[in-house]
Amino acid sequence: MDAHHLAKPEHREVPMPKSKVRKKTAYTPPADRRTPVKVRAAGPSSLIYKIVMFGLMLLGLVWLVVNYIAGDKIPFMADLGNGNFAVGFALMIVGLLMTMRWR
Repeated sequence: MDAHHLAKPEHREVPMPKSKVRKKTAYTPPADRRTPVKVRAAGPSSLIYKIVMFGLMLLGLVWLVVNYIAGDKIPFMADLGNGNFAVGFALMIVGLLMTMRWR
């Protein structure tokens, strides 16, 4: 092989063209916007709602306390076994979820 094929090819610096700067258009909201609807403010929760909400939380707590104290002496609670925890916590969780709608 001759030296011509083994030599490195010449590397010429070719300047890169400059990128064009584009102007961004300002955002304009669509003209066919609907008029906002006024939402009527909800009044306070009724007394019954509050009674049920706090009653469920308290009933769940009482269920768990009774389970600890006398769960083995009450036949249906003894049959539930560890299901008593599910019942007690479910009652309390439903009461707590009701607090999200309480006004």
